[in-house]
Amino acid sequence: MELRPVPTGERPFVRAYGPGGFTIGATRFAGSLLLLPDRIERWCPVDPEALVAEDLKALQPLTGGAVSLLVLGLGATARPLPPALLAELRSWGLAVEAVATPAACRTWNLLLAEGRPAAAALVALPSTD
Repeated sequence: MELRPVPTGERPFVRAYGPGGFTIGATRFAGSLLLLPDRIERWCPVDPEALVAEDLKALQPLTGGAVSLLVLGLGATARPLPPALLAELRSWGLAVEAVATPAACRTWNLLLAEGRPAAAALVALPSTD
């Protein structure tokens, strides 16, 4: 998993999203991403249709301060999270907003602009290849 620190003073706003990836600031990333307060990680859940807590383990050490809200972009359409996953994330101290990826990008940008303690896990929209 590739890590990219977010330079001091820079905010990782999602400038664009489309099939296969995202533009964060001036950088284009292919694939799914975790946007954390201090870094951007490539994110490769085994099955975005059946997420488990292990897919989001990078968030656990950040809960209780740096991150209290997770915006989860689930691809082209939103769907309910499995109750066990939701319970596990809540036990970490996370509130979860699970929506389609386009809505997650907009919500993330708003939370970032407000300085809220949040993270985003964004499943890339299907590639048109």
